[in-house]
Amino acid sequence: MALFSTLSDIDLEKQVAALSRELAALRKAVSRRGGSYYEDGREAASDYYSDIAERFSNALPAIRRQGRVVEKTARDHPATAAAVGLVVVGLIASLLLSRQQKTSRPTSRSAR
Repeated sequence: MALFSTLSDIDLEKQVAALSRELAALRKAVSRRGGSYYEDGREAASDYYSDIAERFSNALPAIRRQGRVVEKTARDHPATAAAVGLVVVGLIASLLLSRQQKTSRPTSRSAR
């Protein structure tokens, strides 16, 4: 009986060692794949950022020109600019209040 338990223990130790090696190999493979996915994602994000930066830098002169036109118009017509500003502030306030009321309403009919 002692011989059988010794053979069984040795066989089990071999299996555990083999599984440990296989697990280590799987960890390495996952690590390599994760690293390549990370690099791919990083490259894609870098490409998107450079594309956005390029488009923004190309559009910047036109944005500046429009800003100057708006500034000149506001200086030439201060009352109109103030009225437009008040309308915009009112629209933003009404939007925020309507959102706040929607979130504070009960959602089930039994709560009414």
